[in-house]
Amino acid sequence: MSQFAAGLALAAAGPLGMAAGSGPRVLPLWPEGVPDAKPELGPNRVDEDGRTTNITEPSLTVHPAAVDRANGTAVIICPGGGYVRQSTRREGEQYAQWLSALGVTAFVLTYRQLEFGHPAPLRDVLRAVRLVRAQAGEFRVQPDRIGVMGSSAGGHLAASAGTLFDHPLGRTGAALDAVSARPDFLMLMYPVITLAGPAAHAGSCKALLGAEPRAAEVELMSVERQVTARTPPTLLVHTQADQSVPVENSILFYQALTRARVPAEMYLFEHGAHGMGMRDGLGTASLWPRRAEEWLRDRGLLSPART
Repeated sequence: MSQFAAGLALAAAGPLGMAAGSGPRVLPLWPEGVPDAKPELGPNRVDEDGRTTNITEPSLTVHPAAVDRANGTAVIICPGGGYVRQSTRREGEQYAQWLSALGVTAFVLTYRQLEFGHPAPLRDVLRAVRLVRAQAGEFRVQPDRIGVMGSSAGGHLAASAGTLFDHPLGRTGAALDAVSARPDFLMLMYPVITLAGPAAHAGSCKALLGAEPRAAEVELMSVERQVTARTPPTLLVHTQADQSVPVENSILFYQALTRARVPAEMYLFEHGAHGMGMRDGLGTASLWPRRAEEWLRDRGLLSPART
């Protein structure tokens, strides 16, 4: 058995990775071995608030679509946390449950962060897209209906997947590199977009690129500058009240998408602090899931899968 086949067998471990009825399934992202592994750091840590840190073992946690509504669409979710921690429960599992109820198969990505730095997070998200696409039949999803959703720094990672999917830094030499890593759509929640200028989120930049990043890396990872006509259709959600990641981040990305003639829709709300997730009591901002559902439906992503 080839290394590629062995890796897929380990990752799958059955149709969806674990026995049916045993709860969400966790798939190793790199079953053949994490690139540039750092075993001395020990395992991932999860605190009582559902935040994940010290990520040395990247993974995908599978939340199957509601059986009576399954439509063949998949979304890989990148929780936020400034590339320092991941808000796995609030910006991962909660979104996954919502998407599952819409008939979407959701995958919560646990990706590497400051312990590894660039380009490890990019490699993890592109590996996730390739893995889901390569096993689309096993996951009962359509290979051309795979999106990436992210919040805050996770939004930056999702936008990186949508702009740098063909970049050499996103490959490791594995056989799975032959599978397309281009997402079919993006859903960005109060995303970090630029790492330069007054709208930049300094903490995310430092965690990802280090205290003294090279100008070329800042340019590359300021993803509004990497948008092309091949960037996938995008939904953006942000608020004026966000004091951590300025709303200008979403505006910059939307403007770049518009110049490239990429279909895009953006909702900018008055209320809702950074990291609002799916909280109630924020006026119209609390209704963003309804707007997102409408966008998915309008793009045909909630329609029954073709047979």
